Parts: sequence; C-alpha cells; structure tokens
Amino acid sequence: MFETLFKYPRILARHRGGPAADERQRFLVHRAHEGAARSTLRGTATELLIIAKYIDVINSNAIGRHDLEAAALKWARHQQSRRRSHGPRWSRELFLRVGTSWLRFLGRWQETKPRPSPFAGLIKDFADYMREERGLSEATIHGRCWQVEKLLAWLMRQNRCLAEVSVREVDAFLSGKGGQDWGRVSVATSAKALRAFFRHAEMRGWCAAGLAAGINGPPLFKQEALPVGPAWVDVQRLITSTHGDPPRDIRDRAILMLFAIYGFRSAEVAGLRLEQVDWEREIIAIRRPKQRRAQEYPLLQSVGEAIIRYLQQARPRCSRREIFLTLKAPFRPLTQGALYHLVSSRFRALQIESLHRGPHSLRHACAGHLVAEGFSLKEIGDHLGHRSAFATRTYAKVDLVGLREVGNLDLGGLL
Repeated sequence: MFETLFKYPRILARHRGGPAADERQRFLVHRAHEGAARSTLRGTATELLIIAKYIDVINSNAIGRHDLEAAALKWARHQQSRRRSHGPRWSRELFLRVGTSWLRFLGRWQETKPRPSPFAGLIKDFADYMREERGLSEATIHGRCWQVEKLLAWLMRQNRCLAEVSVREVDAFLSGKGGQDWGRVSVATSAKALRAFFRHAEMRGWCAAGLAAGINGPPLFKQEALPVGPAWVDVQRLITSTHGDPPRDIRDRAILMLFAIYGFRSAEVAGLRLEQVDWEREIIAIRRPKQRRAQEYPLLQSVGEAIIRYLQQARPRCSRREIFLTLKAPFRPLTQGALYHLVSSRFRALQIESLHRGPHSLRHACAGHLVAEGFSLKEIGDHLGHRSAFATRTYAKVDLVGLREVGNLDLGGLL
C-alpha cells in the first residue's frame, strides 16, 4: 500500500521502516476499500506514522482515551514548539481522530464506559417492560426512555427522589419545558411518555399510587392540523429540477421520487438496502418496524430507471449495502439529517412555499394528492403504511367532497 501512495525513496523507506508498519498498512487498505481518496490516504498514512511513534500498539493490549489524549497533547506541543502550527488544537484533534479509528480497527481501543446514572436500572426495567410486555417498537421505547430520563435528571437536580414525587412537580417540569424551546406537541408527547412510565412505576411500587392519572399535557384537538406538504405542482417542479447529469442530481432524483410517489419516511429511505429491491419481481420491500413485517410496493418503471441510473452512473463503488451514499469519501450511508438538507435546500432554491420543507412534507404531499385523485382513506393508509385508519383521517379534511372509492391504485399516473 505504501508503494501506491509514496514515490520518493526516502519517504517510502520512512513509512516501511517505521513502527507497526503492518498494522498501519492494513488500516490503509481498509480505508481504501471504504472508498477514501488517494490524497486522504496519504494524509492518513503520515498521521499514522506519527501516532505509531508515540504509542506502542504492538505490545499494548488495550489503549484508552486517557493514554491517547496524553500522546496527542505531547505531539501537539512538539509541533507548536517547532512553529509548525498556530496552536495545539488542530494537531491534537487530528491525532485523536485518526488514532481512535486506527485503534478500533486493530481491536486495541478500550472504550470508556460511561458512568451509569443513578436511575439507569429504572430506565432499563421500563424499557424491558415496553419491549417484552407491550411489544412496542424500538423507536417508541427509545423516545419514551429519553423523556423519562429528562424528568429523572431534573428531579435529581431538585434533590427529589422518585418515591416522593408529586403531580405538582411533574407539572412544573412540563411547564418549564413549555416555557423553553418545546412546542405544545412536544410537551404533550412528553406527558404521554411520563404517564406510561408512572403507570409502570406504580405497578412496581416505586412511587405513590394514582400519580399517572394526574399527569396532563396541553390539549391537542383531534384532527386539528391540516397536512403540511407542498402543492403537487411544486412536487413536480422539485423532481423536474433534478434533470441533469451531475451525480448529485442523479442521486437526488431517485430519492425524491421515493419520498413523493411512495410516501416513504426518511428513515426508510436512509436504510434502504440493495437486497430490498427485487428487480425480477419489480418489487420494493420496506421494513415497517411497528407492523413487524416488510411491506412490498410495485417498482414503477420511472422509479426503477432513476435508481438504475444512480447505481450505474453516480453511486460510489464500495462494499456498502445501503443504496444511497455520500458522494465524497469516506463513503457512508446518508443520514436522516442529510436527507432533510437534501430536500429543504431544493425547496429554498425553487422558492417552494410549504409550512414544512423536509422529507415528511413530501409524504404529506403524496397523501394529499391521493385524496385529490379520489382514493379511499383505506387505500391511502395502506399505501403510507399506517396501522389504522385513524392516522389517515387528517387527510380527509383536504377534500371531503372529492373522496370516493376506486378499484385500482395506479401509481404510474402520479407524475
């Protein structure tokens, strides 16, 4: 690997003869397989040689954060003394970033165990109950545990224990969140999670009986919100804006079509893998965590062509199984935040008016378009992957008169 990165004999000999040469070379090969550019690999190789001189990875079974930080600080001060940097921060951060990745790859990194919180056992018991007894999804469990942890941490700062907590204190916690940056829906969501927790706490004898019944969030009226997606003509403009040959346009076109035509959620698109597209059967299979099954959709010709074009012309060559990746090395799957930026930036560029500008707004636009086309709420709910018709009822307010039953769901006419 060193021979492909360095041509000058003296530099090449320095890397070959340096400490932990085999370990450094294996990591560089690994990064190359991930799709790292040649210039990135050269910089990484240079930094690895420095790290290997400050840390003995050959004779050390495990190296922790403290040891790596001490070595990084020593190197940074050395650089500053030689006036090769304006300050120790940049040299130290690069040392830590590359060193941590290298040690993890070698299996020599000793993870720092976070200090357990005094209520970790309560949170785990509540999570196990939701998972094993209630059968809730991991996303729901994570969200509720996060809300409960916020309350318990707040109680600890107030020098209050769970056994002594009252409804008044829970109300004070929710009121404080409402007075900060939480909206009405967020406070109501927190109240719902806390009610579930205190019902469990009452059953376990952790708190006074009847506490859960007294927890109330701000009122949310049924079907109070209209769909918040853009007009369908704007969705068409959005997808049309991706006509072009730049890799970004090719990738974004396939992504936007999945959001707009199928109404997929950002997590579903971010996690979409190559094996979930069955080209022989012309099917896309999406995993639905709440339904605990995969839902199959017909692969439309226009969508299939957009995905194939992306795979052939724009997707980086790497071992990743996720379909949609970053365009620059190191190649990794797009995050939900990256998908939000992808959609919102194009909204702004086209000056599309919409209450919300993320991927979920296209899901709303898809549902609103199906309502306008006359599909039933049952059909729309099935298309969006809703577990019940209640989740779909909000779209009925867009065009109550125009709702009518139809026999076939012709997705091909959406664009």
